[in-house]
Amino acid sequence: MHQKFYSLFTLLLCTLFFTPLLAGDMHKGSIIGIVKDATTQLELGGATVELLGTEEVTYTNELGVFQFTGLEAGIYRVRISYLAYQAITLENIKVADDNSQPVRVALIPENINLPDVVVSAKATNPFATISQVDLKTRPVSNSQQLLRTMPGLFIAQHAGGGKAEQIFLRGFDIDHGTDLAIEVDGMPVNMVSHAHGQGYADLHFVIPELVRAVDLRKGPYNIADGNFATAGAVSFVTTNHLSESFLTTEAGQFDTYRLASGFNLLPRQGENAPSAYVAGEGLFTDRYFVSPQRFFRLNGMLKYHNPFDGRQKLTLTVSSFNSSWDASGQIPQRAVDQGLITRFGAIDDTEGGETRRINVNLQHQCIVDARTQLQHQFYYSKYDFELYSNFTFFARDEENGDQIRQKEDRHIVGYQGRLLRQTNLLGLPLNLQLGLRARFDRSLDNELSYTRNRETTLERVAYGDVTELNAAVFGGANWQLSSRLRLEGGLRYDRFRFQYLDRLKTIYDPQSTADGILSPKLSLFYQLAGGWQLFARASRGFHSNDARLILAQEVGSSLPGGTSFDVGSLFRIGKNLVGQVNLWQLDLEQEFVYVGDEGVIEPSGATRRRGVEGLLRWQLAENFFADGSFTYTHARAKTDEEADRIPLAPIWTSSGGLVYSPTEGWQGGLRYRWLGDRPADEAYSLTATGYFLLDANFGYRGTHFYIGLIAENLLDEEWNEAQFATESRLQNEAVPMKEIHFTPGTPFNLRAKFSYFF
Repeated sequence: MHQKFYSLFTLLLCTLFFTPLLAGDMHKGSIIGIVKDATTQLELGGATVELLGTEEVTYTNELGVFQFTGLEAGIYRVRISYLAYQAITLENIKVADDNSQPVRVALIPENINLPDVVVSAKATNPFATISQVDLKTRPVSNSQQLLRTMPGLFIAQHAGGGKAEQIFLRGFDIDHGTDLAIEVDGMPVNMVSHAHGQGYADLHFVIPELVRAVDLRKGPYNIADGNFATAGAVSFVTTNHLSESFLTTEAGQFDTYRLASGFNLLPRQGENAPSAYVAGEGLFTDRYFVSPQRFFRLNGMLKYHNPFDGRQKLTLTVSSFNSSWDASGQIPQRAVDQGLITRFGAIDDTEGGETRRINVNLQHQCIVDARTQLQHQFYYSKYDFELYSNFTFFARDEENGDQIRQKEDRHIVGYQGRLLRQTNLLGLPLNLQLGLRARFDRSLDNELSYTRNRETTLERVAYGDVTELNAAVFGGANWQLSSRLRLEGGLRYDRFRFQYLDRLKTIYDPQSTADGILSPKLSLFYQLAGGWQLFARASRGFHSNDARLILAQEVGSSLPGGTSFDVGSLFRIGKNLVGQVNLWQLDLEQEFVYVGDEGVIEPSGATRRRGVEGLLRWQLAENFFADGSFTYTHARAKTDEEADRIPLAPIWTSSGGLVYSPTEGWQGGLRYRWLGDRPADEAYSLTATGYFLLDANFGYRGTHFYIGLIAENLLDEEWNEAQFATESRLQNEAVPMKEIHFTPGTPFNLRAKFSYFF
């Protein structure tokens, strides 16, 4: 059945791709344009483009390009608008037969107005503009907070600040990134077959002041998303040019200090002039634990952008990242109840680690002709990681304790390219794309060892070299069937090759295998009257697996498939309220996980997750916004009816707030986030307790400066940031005991912030 479906789907895609290449609108003219931010020269995807005097409306694609084809010779007017930018009307655009008239538009930023949000079935990703509202109106001091703009996504830190955050979304305990694909400027963040776990995604190398766009995608519906994109994907885009150089300082409780800066290196001398800037960030904090965390992070970034003649552009980004920290880890509730330690104490305070990453990212884009664009990208990352943890204390080793070390030395080389073509099929607008991606990971000295006090190595449990290659080819079509109906279809094929050399063996015996999977994707968008869009989406994806798990031959499939569905509506009520509601379901054939903390395979079997999500964005007055979101998820394993809960899977979540954000003057915001109780184990015999938190910010923005205060946990709630059902043994106990182990969340804390712009 699946094979027939794939064959029909492939035939449809081939028809969509190649028919328009042979057809087209003979002897007719066209208008093709590119829309950018006048300050940063960043392309604006999703801008609304109207051909005045007609009913023709289109949207810029992700490269900021739009076009109108099949036009009679004559004079035309085009109006271009985008959220948080001044609209512009282009007059006297002359179109001749057999000719494409190019236009270039630079929009000037202005205050945000929700009435500028257009709800239409023609938009490529209409709700992506809402994430821009969140990005422009919410204060952010680290990249992890940017992830929270995705409704229903919660994060937790449980190892001193330097470890990648634990992520929860759509009924998944994603751990540190197993089921959420994350990239920055097209470069992947997730680490395959990582020493600590599959998909480990450390975003600490991102300087938040440099992020100018965030694309949030739930589900595996985008053909460009492959490995890790089970629950969704997040793409960060850093600016090509700083709107102004800046220097930011922060200081707060618990010996917290932060310094960030960015400097333009080249003056702006016109639309197609090259730009370059350098930026850096330093952070130190002891955090709120009894044992000082001594978390130190240092980031640096250099970015050069050259648009040449406007028909092509070259961008080179080089960045570095270094951090080190101590940690108190997760503590057992009984140790606090017995008065052995406080909530902020530790059983083993010698946990911690250090990590380093160097990135080189080269991107090239060009307009081949009026309808065709090419994009190429090459990237390289050098990554080092060392982490010390102790989850069970003295359960395994009564004398030395159960501390472990996880370590690796990784090299990543990758390429991705895409061909984008805009054309017509049967007289209807059609956007096509073909893509190729390849990524090669080489993880050397991938290690799990028993240690004592971060100094003595007691025993190596796992030690070897992981080599993994992922190549993918994909094609898709975005076809406007009518003014109200749009169809998106795509097909993706991923091929993996896994190899592991176990260096604990006395002989050289590398193990290897290969596997591939085909992933069709289909979406329909329908525009109702009154600003309502209906959508239905379906996709086949796959659950990411660790190379060591696959080579252990403990799984039925190297790449277990998953089927996902979403139906819902994007809507507008009046001029100032925009919202979305949707129902979704995701079935996975199996979920086997390689547990890096123990070097073992943990089977979970087949699962089903389904839920409902909703969110609202409401402009109460000029520069005054309210937002809210909620999610409900029903997550179950299919293999055991009595113990079918998925540990730590969120059930109820909600977040929202109020923000007043003028360009200059007094600014402020109040935000909440609520995570309900959820099962900590399969039988729901232990509960991970939920929490409600309130944060606030208040400040003043002048022409060249900002000064303000940021308050976290305004109500000083006692809450647990991370929680696990763990069997552990304290040194004075006869036998191990299973109960909730937790990392306490931050108490009330206050930070002051000052920024200077020049």
